[in-house]
Amino acid sequence: MTDTYRILFHPMEKEVLVAPGSTVLTAIRAAGILVESICGGKGECNKCRVILVKGDCDAGTPASLHGLSADEIARKYCRACQTHILGPCEFTIPVESRIDTPKILENHHEDLQEISPSVTRHLVDPSRWHTIHATAPRSLRLEGWHGPRPHMTKDQLDQLTTTDHPLTVTITRTGGYPEVMEICDGDLVAQNYGVAIDLGTTTVVGLLLDLNTGKVLGEASVLNRQITHGEELLTRIAVAKKSGGRAKLQSAAVESINAVIGHLARQAGIATAMITDLCIAGNTVMVYLLLAHDSGQLEIANIAVPRTPEIVDAGTLGISVHPLARVFCLPNVSRFVGGDAVGDIVTAGVTDSQDLSLVIDLGTNGEVILGDADWLASVSCASGPAFEGAGISSGMRAMKGAIDHVAIDPVTGVVSWTTIGDARPRGICGSGIIDAAAGMVAAGILDFTGRLVDEKPGVRTGLDGPEFVLVPHDKTATGQDILITRDDMAYLIDSKAATCGSIGVLMKKYRVHIEDIRHVYLAGAFGAYADTRKIIAFGIIPDFNRAEFHQIGNGSLSGACAALLSLKKRQEAAEVAKKMVYIDLLVDADFIEEYAAAVYIPGKPEYFPGH
Repeated sequence: MTDTYRILFHPMEKEVLVAPGSTVLTAIRAAGILVESICGGKGECNKCRVILVKGDCDAGTPASLHGLSADEIARKYCRACQTHILGPCEFTIPVESRIDTPKILENHHEDLQEISPSVTRHLVDPSRWHTIHATAPRSLRLEGWHGPRPHMTKDQLDQLTTTDHPLTVTITRTGGYPEVMEICDGDLVAQNYGVAIDLGTTTVVGLLLDLNTGKVLGEASVLNRQITHGEELLTRIAVAKKSGGRAKLQSAAVESINAVIGHLARQAGIATAMITDLCIAGNTVMVYLLLAHDSGQLEIANIAVPRTPEIVDAGTLGISVHPLARVFCLPNVSRFVGGDAVGDIVTAGVTDSQDLSLVIDLGTNGEVILGDADWLASVSCASGPAFEGAGISSGMRAMKGAIDHVAIDPVTGVVSWTTIGDARPRGICGSGIIDAAAGMVAAGILDFTGRLVDEKPGVRTGLDGPEFVLVPHDKTATGQDILITRDDMAYLIDSKAATCGSIGVLMKKYRVHIEDIRHVYLAGAFGAYADTRKIIAFGIIPDFNRAEFHQIGNGSLSGACAALLSLKKRQEAAEVAKKMVYIDLLVDADFIEEYAAAVYIPGKPEYFPGH
């Protein structure tokens, strides 16, 4: 019996050998191809569709065809996670299943009054030393160093005090005290670089900074290579619990970070070994997976999570920077409020003001934080994936061909749209979904319960019930209609109710009314690209009519950037994590009430006066 079979994927023309009985999704992962797989291969999302070109496999079984249309079956589509290899095969990965050309938010803010990085470089130049007598010992002078004498070994001290040529001393204070990290020949003081990383569930984004000036020298992003193991946090936790799963996910995270660092180094024309400091912000699960901690415990409601920043050696993790560089991870708060949310708070400057503020960050997971300079309270809700296109039948990430904005004539029901890259539509991303939902409500296509109204233009009966044709098949890149189905709308309503309900929990517990909120900070792509008026009209967030709205972009990356450039900001991040209250909605009785009210469009009357 053959040990392996050759599998070829078009149009990438990538070839891989896999064992008999492997799923096509396993082969895709082995080939290093990124495809949509929200459920991680459990056969629930129908996103990992491929087309059989030729070969021996079990495509055509009920499991491989479940949920596919008659047209797709006729074109030899099958579900990669439910199709098994029985011999050599060739497959085409259709455009709707591919992950490529992502539009990734790379905003950053470095409004720092003073740059004080953890890692600094100092020149030791014996030609500038002065002694009273030729036989007297020379005193060590680190140019530009102010502070207590750094810790160093005897060998390092001997090297510095006996040198007859210039040396560069690299000092790190990441561990809480100054210590000599490295001594190099020559003057390398000007070559001191750091990288800030946003380790996102979907994307990994990085900035390369000059630690002497704070100047951004490059920015890069890649899709998190953990994606093909599942897009939701709980799916990845489940993968990590399997034999070898933890190591597999850690490796994927490190590979993603190294890919970003490689891009940054090439942009700036520097060696990766010149990067002496690294600061990472990510949600709790992502940080746990990166550090190979037991993420399974994060499934337990109200479990205590350490709130101190984690510091590890880059070389130990296999991250491609200076091998002695330290990795500083922004501290976590709870199982689903992590360093990325702490970064949002640091970026927004909530703790600098007595004004009551609300921070909302809806990514793959959603975090909501209420407070001011004196107190902070947080919740987390499973709302983000729907607003990023995940879990929607025609949903996709914000990449080329994604519908990003929609307008629906409230009288005629005629739909107009724009796409990223002005390409033919492949699907619809988060901002487009919010536009479409709000437009459908205004046109009467949706009633206040989120039900599709049968007699309205564009509404028809599909295989699974009523559906709304957003774009007909003759105008799409895939040759298939782009739809919003009854099930899609139920998922959207669930997501919007979870978000608005979580905000309602914080307001109720702290006796806050919509008029009391003075600032609303919207983080991430949700805040950057979605129309605030439509977010409110659909009932995702209350109508804070006296608040000033701010778009802070990638607050997680901005927070990591601030911590990279400022020891004071690192301390601020630690203090934010320490004092923030966390309310676990899984065991909170108020959430049930708030959620139930928020399933209607727009929601509780007191949250939406005049709507």
